Amino acid sequence: GNIFTQQPSYFSDLDETLPTVLQVFNNILHKCGLQCEGASAEPQKLGEKVSVTAGNMPLQELKDIVLYLCDTCTTLWAFLDVFPLACQTFQKHEFCYRLASFYELAIPELESAIKKRHYEDNSVFADLWRRISHSRKKMIEVFHILINQVCLQPILE
Repeated sequence: GNIFTQQPSYFSDLDETLPTVLQVFNNILHKCGLQCEGASAEPQKLGEKVSVTAGNMPLQELKDIVLYLCDTCTTLWAFLDVFPLACQTFQKHEFCYRLASFYELAIPELESAIKKRHYEDNSVFADLWRRISHSRKKMIEVFHILINQVCLQPILE
């Protein structure tokens, strides 16, 4: 059996960890000068100018964000792929909605920033593009696993 079956208290650990996972998405949006929607959206401070965007941030920062996003999406997908029972816990945090709004806000912005930038070295562009495409694919796969487990499986059973 897997570790969650042996140790049911891990579900409550997962429950407590999910806000941190969702915070990753918020941090990325914030670094790109984008505002997140939904309950967890923090109001923008008056006079706070969002001047940094994915398009004008230093290349190293863009690389870091894309790498961070790629790691996060791959890890989430791998976890749900081997342990789909966790989906119910994810859904308690409106994960599908949060993932979808993050995707809509961040992906077009990051893709555009990657495409428009001038690169000294074309392999950097190729690597960034590969990673953002992989992130996008993994987000869609995570969404499919969640929808399948939370919405479709209950109907089929």
